[in-house]
Amino acid sequence: MTDPGAAQPPDAMQPDGVQPDAVPLGGTLGLRLALAFLSVALAAVALLAGLTAAFAAADVSNLASQQRAALAKAVAVSAGAAWDKNNTWSGADLASVLDLAASTGTAVRIRDQAGQVVTASHDFATADGSQSSLPIVAQDHRVGTALVRSTGSGLNAADRSLQTALLRAIAGAAGLAALLALLTGLAVARRITRPVIRLIAVTRAMAAGDRTARVGEIHAPGELRELAAAFDQMAGTLDRQEQIRRNLVADVAHELRTPIAILQAGHEALLDGVAEPTPGELGSLRDEVLRLARMVGDLQTLAAADAAALNLARSRADLAELAATAADSLARRFEAAGITLDRDLAASPVLADPHWLHQVITNLLTNALKFTPSGGHVTISTERTGSHAILRVTDTGAGIAADELPRIFDRFFRGQQAAQISGSGIGLAVAAELAQAHGGRLTAASETEGPGHGTQMTLSLPSA
Repeated sequence: MTDPGAAQPPDAMQPDGVQPDAVPLGGTLGLRLALAFLSVALAAVALLAGLTAAFAAADVSNLASQQRAALAKAVAVSAGAAWDKNNTWSGADLASVLDLAASTGTAVRIRDQAGQVVTASHDFATADGSQSSLPIVAQDHRVGTALVRSTGSGLNAADRSLQTALLRAIAGAAGLAALLALLTGLAVARRITRPVIRLIAVTRAMAAGDRTARVGEIHAPGELRELAAAFDQMAGTLDRQEQIRRNLVADVAHELRTPIAILQAGHEALLDGVAEPTPGELGSLRDEVLRLARMVGDLQTLAAADAAALNLARSRADLAELAATAADSLARRFEAAGITLDRDLAASPVLADPHWLHQVITNLLTNALKFTPSGGHVTISTERTGSHAILRVTDTGAGIAADELPRIFDRFFRGQQAAQISGSGIGLAVAAELAQAHGGRLTAASETEGPGHGTQMTLSLPSA
């Protein structure tokens, strides 16, 4: 992964011909993400604002109620003091009580012990606010009742004004939070969706036939960078597979062209009377037919190996026993060629398909047999190293040139040493394919300088 701080913006890295298609704004992933952010923010702000308004209103109302109760008590005390001066309501100076009520935005009505109205504010009858009733006590006796009502001014007006200001502040904060949520959502959504749009554009370009289209480095969160890297890796693999397919078709066509041309020329010569159908001529044509048959058989083996890679019947097996069986099956061919086959086999349990693993070992031994001159040696050995079982096939042949070594597992590849040896060039390709299907790896090392040096094939498989 690359450093996101050093990554270039996606728009600056688009290859020629790869541009994101315009998508209606209502249907874009970015807009939906932004609306989702906004919805979550609005829901949170609405919940917070509602709770704040409810608790604040309750607190303000409670405070106002306490103030009204205190004011009513003050009015009752003041009225009791006025009665106490004359011990009667007649002639009691209640102007201070009315002034106190007027200054605090309330209306008051004073009644005597019999319930008769002694005095009242001029707006008491029209006041529609909350009402408080308190007894008027003088000289430890109840002498009357004070009724106090709230009017539209004073404490009630302050209460309403405070609640209105609080609601406005909450609404303003909610609107600002919603705006910030929308802007943040748009920015985050754009950051997330730009790489996605880039991936869509590259995918469409590849679908249109542009095999070179790649996402490249993108400035995005880690998961999207990994997705882009995985997509480019997949595109590269598909490109290589397509090239292999084309090379395979070309190689098969090339390999079939020569025997078909020989058969065609031979039969035309017989039909035209240019050549006689002698045993030698017919034998030559038969050799070409056998060559075609071998090539078709090799292609069938290759197809079977590809299918086996998808459906292996794995079971516990000993790599040493499989190697011994394969060596026994080829022992006569080694004797006929004058090549010594040495064995150094140690128990190495693996979890594999015995049939196809036997095919791999046979291919490696056959390849060593072909390229080892008479009087040479081929050694097959097995061992267990850590978590892997290792099989090695070493020969004393001419070796493989350094420039050809990386290509020996390619299908139908035949190096200079194989020019005079029959074969189609798929034996090692099949072996490598099956090794990979088993979760292992097939590698080659070779030396071409000095006598007695040849090639060593190493098969590494996970141990059982």
